[in-house]
Amino acid sequence: MKAFTKTRYGGPDVLQLEEVARPSVKDNHILVNVKANSANPADWHILRGKPLFARFTFGLLKPSDKILGADFAGVVEAVGNNVTHFKAGDRVFGETLKGGAFAEYTCVAASVCGLMPEGAGFTEMASVPIAGVTALQALTKHGQLKKGESVLINGASGGVGHFAVQLAKAYGATVTAVCSSRNSDFVRALGADQVIAYDTESIHHHQGRYDLVVDTHGNLTYQDYKRMGQRGVTVGFTTIGHMVTLLANAAVGKFPLAQFTAEANTTDLETLAALIQRGDIKVHIEKTYSYKEIPEAIRYIEAMHTRGKVAMVWEG
Repeated sequence: MKAFTKTRYGGPDVLQLEEVARPSVKDNHILVNVKANSANPADWHILRGKPLFARFTFGLLKPSDKILGADFAGVVEAVGNNVTHFKAGDRVFGETLKGGAFAEYTCVAASVCGLMPEGAGFTEMASVPIAGVTALQALTKHGQLKKGESVLINGASGGVGHFAVQLAKAYGATVTAVCSSRNSDFVRALGADQVIAYDTESIHHHQGRYDLVVDTHGNLTYQDYKRMGQRGVTVGFTTIGHMVTLLANAAVGKFPLAQFTAEANTTDLETLAALIQRGDIKVHIEKTYSYKEIPEAIRYIEAMHTRGKVAMVWEG
């Protein structure tokens, strides 16, 4: 089968499209014929081996997993022992942060997959797992968002952010979205009640108050959370220095600030699938690449100006 492989850390140029052995199905896993992928910041962080402490997980001197890729959608080729929720021929989507998705076939734990909703396309659903689950868990599990509450979403036009705006509205919240002025109309169309354009108003001086502040961009300070929110959730960080400072302040302070890495599971994936089928969530795909252009797709999202998602399609 074809797959994009890496034998050293570096930029997208270190990825090589080559023929490798097709994986065999394992107990509690399913073998998926991949039809589409999407690109995520996690992909280029893992590819570059940054931040450096991540190499304790992904390989200290060189990558321990040869094939990159997390998000996918495709068709179940075979199921392993103990798998009861899926069968051969099912259309599924999911993610594996351990890698292996940028290939024609991937073997993944059944517990990180969900059934695709009726009528949804592979490109659409491949764009959901990491970003959608992160947004859902940020709002419901860690943010404890309740109907009627107000939420500020920083980084509202990106992959996670554009899901977070729609999910918050679906759960009955009033949404204030932070994005660039060029994305203001896009975010309003997602359902945001108010938009703050960070290039015309500094979010670091904004005086609004909200029940929940969710930062998907990763540049809010501890003081920003305390000034604007009753509680907060941080999804990412712009720099290691910012991460250390924020978490150190949170450790000694009293403001309820949650930081987490999303973990996909069938229940959350199929919750998102149901919301998509009802039309409560729409997946915005800014660009679609051929699988042959996966390095270029990663290069594009690494610029961190993506509106919605970037997808890659396997054909032929």
